[in-house]
Amino acid sequence: MYQHQSIQQFHQEIEEGSIECSSVVKHYLSRISSATRLNAFVEVFETEALERAAELDAKKKSGHPVGKLFGVVIGIKDVLCYKGHHVTAASKILQGYTSLYSATAVERLLAEDAIIIGSLNCDEFAMGSSNEHSSYGKVLNGLDENRVPGGSSGGSAVAVQAGLCMVSLGSDTGGSVRQPADFCGIVGLKPTYGRISRYGLIAYASSFDQIGIFSTSVHDAALLLEVMAGPDEFDSTVSTQPVPEYSQAMVGEKKIYTIAYFPESLEHPSLDPEIKKAIYLLFDTLKEQGHAVSPVRFDYLEYIVPAYYVLTTAEASSNLSRFDGVKYGPRVPDAEDLTGFYERNRSAGFGKEVKRRIMLANFVLSSGYYDAYFTQAQKVRRLIINKTDEVFQNHDLLLMPTAPYPAFRFGEKSNDPIEMFLADLFTVFANLAGIPAISIPLTRHSNGMPFGVQVMTDRFKELTLLRAASLISKPWKP
Repeated sequence: MYQHQSIQQFHQEIEEGSIECSSVVKHYLSRISSATRLNAFVEVFETEALERAAELDAKKKSGHPVGKLFGVVIGIKDVLCYKGHHVTAASKILQGYTSLYSATAVERLLAEDAIIIGSLNCDEFAMGSSNEHSSYGKVLNGLDENRVPGGSSGGSAVAVQAGLCMVSLGSDTGGSVRQPADFCGIVGLKPTYGRISRYGLIAYASSFDQIGIFSTSVHDAALLLEVMAGPDEFDSTVSTQPVPEYSQAMVGEKKIYTIAYFPESLEHPSLDPEIKKAIYLLFDTLKEQGHAVSPVRFDYLEYIVPAYYVLTTAEASSNLSRFDGVKYGPRVPDAEDLTGFYERNRSAGFGKEVKRRIMLANFVLSSGYYDAYFTQAQKVRRLIINKTDEVFQNHDLLLMPTAPYPAFRFGEKSNDPIEMFLADLFTVFANLAGIPAISIPLTRHSNGMPFGVQVMTDRFKELTLLRAASLISKPWKP
């Protein structure tokens, strides 16, 4: 039976002839079938995945050159377009919609001989921190099915955690890759804003969104980033900077890092004491290895979450205005006029959390409150960007908790949206600043659930990020 360790190891086994793509795909399809209770997948592309595996096996046997991701089995979040396949953002308002094109990121995976095995469950329109807000029902954490997997990319995290695919794609607007990775005990990478094209990603908040990667190793994440990153004529916000061969360049590099941390984050009252202790112990270990770890004052922590939710809901309100039942998705019949048509479709199609954020956006964008909320939030964002630039003038890395606590139980926070929003306290910083960040597993809580640490670097310094994350993620004794 196939046991995934890394893409590198998988390709070695392929070269040795001990496995074939077809047998590996069958293995994953069997795993998915036996784990349907986790509700990680929205749709499984069984026939297509088997056919593609057979084609790749034939390609290999014929001696043709193969791609960097030859035979790698990948799941994609249900916000990424894949031509000829359904994409619904886990919302009733897009029920039955079939994509007419593929996201650039998906095209690049396929061009390197990857196998897309299915689409993965998530919070509706990527709005949520627990994957409890999906029209397909909640996703269960494979380590404790009474606890949330994190959100919004909960299905993508659980698919990797439970061994239902090798790697997966999610989207990260304010932590929706890193927080689920933390809750599920795996690696979650959010690149710099603009590092990967957003073409074909259903937008939540366009100046925050970035496609992210879930994996069981930093090296696997590096390889996927290498394949997907780079210029794209279909996305005017994507970077034209050259893309390093991350997977090769990160190997063998040894460096002493200057590391910053915000003491306000580690002394925050919401932070679980065990997470706090583990991170301070990690600092001690890093110092023993010769790295410089020092505190940097950060005065804006209490403003991060409010600024984030003001700005993202405002952008979301604009992006969601296109979902009205006119061109796609189901329509509610018997509307008396056009206004009623819109009201009925959107009321029936959107879930509670999406409606909450649209209403919040309408408030902060209204003429009487625009300057008091939206304008002020933009000023806070600028202060955070300036502070971030200042930090990375003197430091290679910034370390922070990924989440204030390990995975919580279903229903524990769903009745208090403010408390749920605070679950994003430590992750939204990277999205506001537009910097890359990665969550890597650290250790386990006394309740048995894993938790990690978040590593950040300056914009487009993913190579430094990946090298440092690989170093830190090596076993250490707390």
